[in-house]
Formats: sequence, C-alpha cells, structure tokens
Amino acid sequence: MSQAISSSFVTQFESEVHLAYQRMGSKLANTVRRKNNVVGSTATFQTMGTGLASQKSRHGVIPTMSIDHTPVSVTLADYYAADYVDKLDELKIVHDERMVIAKSAAAALGRQTDSLITTAMDATTNATAAGGTGLTQAKIEAVFAFFGENDVPDDGQRFWVVSPDGWIDLLGWSAFTQAEYIGYDDLPYKGGMTAKRFFSFMWFGHSGLPASGSDRKSFAYHPTSTGVASGAEISTEINYIPERASHLITSMMSMGAVLIDDTGCYEVAYAE
Repeated sequence: MSQAISSSFVTQFESEVHLAYQRMGSKLANTVRRKNNVVGSTATFQTMGTGLASQKSRHGVIPTMSIDHTPVSVTLADYYAADYVDKLDELKIVHDERMVIAKSAAAALGRQTDSLITTAMDATTNATAAGGTGLTQAKIEAVFAFFGENDVPDDGQRFWVVSPDGWIDLLGWSAFTQAEYIGYDDLPYKGGMTAKRFFSFMWFGHSGLPASGSDRKSFAYHPTSTGVASGAEISTEINYIPERASHLITSMMSMGAVLIDDTGCYEVAYAE
C-alpha cells in the first residue's frame, strides 16, 4: 500500500468490518431493543406501565388509563479495535491481511457489544443461585413460571443464552433431546446445534457469558427488557504512521447498554 491510501480502499475495508460484525461479531445485539444514531453521550429508553380497562356511565367521560412512562437512560462509551500493518511485511505475505484485520476488528467490537449487554442483564434482581448444580430442569421450570406469572410476552421472542457447558446440561434432559417430546423438526442436533426453540424460549450458546468463581451465569430474557444504544456505528480509518513505517487501521464505535425492564430478564447461575 502506498502512503496515500484512496478513500475507496477505506470504504471497502469499512464495509468488510460491517459484514464480519453482522456475521460473527455480536450474538446478542439483534435480540434486544436497539436505538441507533444517538446524538449526544446518553440515550433514553421508555418503559410503559400496565393499563387497566374501566367502565363509564352513559354520556359520561371515558376514563383514561394514565399509563406510567418511566425513562431509563444509558451512557455511551467509545471503543476501538486497531492494529498496525507494516509496509514491508505486506511484500512477504500471500494472504489478504486486510480481511484478517477486518475480521479481527469485527470480532473484538462484537465481543465488546455482547459484554455490554450481559453486564446490563447482570443487574437484574431476578436470579437463581447455582447451588452446586448445573442447569437443571427445576431451574428452567422456575423461570418459565416466573415469565408466565409476570405476563412476559410469549410471542416467540423469549431468548435464553447459555454457555457450552449449559448446552451440554440441556442435552441430558429427555424433553430437550428426544423426538417423542419435541418432534423431529426441533431436535437440537439439526442445524449444527446453534439454536433451538424449546419451552417457549429460543436457546442458543455463547462462549463469553460472565462467571462467578466456578459458576456460570445464563440469561433468559425478552427483547424489551434490555436496550443497546449506539451513537456512532462502526467506522474505520486508515492512517500511515511514518515513525513505524506502518499503516494503522482503526475500527471504532460508540455504544452503551442498559436493563430497561427488570421483569423481562432472569439470571440463572449453574455450576460448570
């Protein structure tokens, strides 16, 4: 690459980072509420209370529900994923170094996005302690009952993210794995064991869930419970650094996450 890198090259690299970010960067960003193009350093999500239907007298004034609107704010922070490409090193390699760095930047920003989301979910007051046991049927049934009793929508958008060890625990539950219970179309081995709908939740695995000692935390949630806001979508710039005889390739974003509605999120810990 020459010292004067064309704008078309920067545009192409940026699009590659975007593509990799969407494909393999963040697993959680598309399962929660999103607010993009935020102006300023904070964003606000609204929570709505429960309405109550009522009667009126003949010719009387219709009473309003007066639903509470509670704003929840989140502060955005800036994150960077950068690396150098030595000018002379490019003469010695046969692979596409640009694509390698694009994927690495996307993966780093994706991990940061998911870390922000799980940190926000970790603030929920609804939690089940590990108690020296794995992800048991009793824990799952307790969360299912909690969601039902609190009217968390059963609209096909309930999610449950678990670690690989948690997924193995699920494979030991006959109702999760056997066609007699779930039918052949919902067997967990179809599609590479990436995701499976079961017990009103869409289950999927994640290697970056927070841990506390030997206990791993998983999260059952509805998209309305958690929000992620971005003030600046992923952008990339490439600068030549003469002192290093290298190009510095930097991808960056501005983002924050917050727990919006505690009722729609449940933390379940289990021993690994």
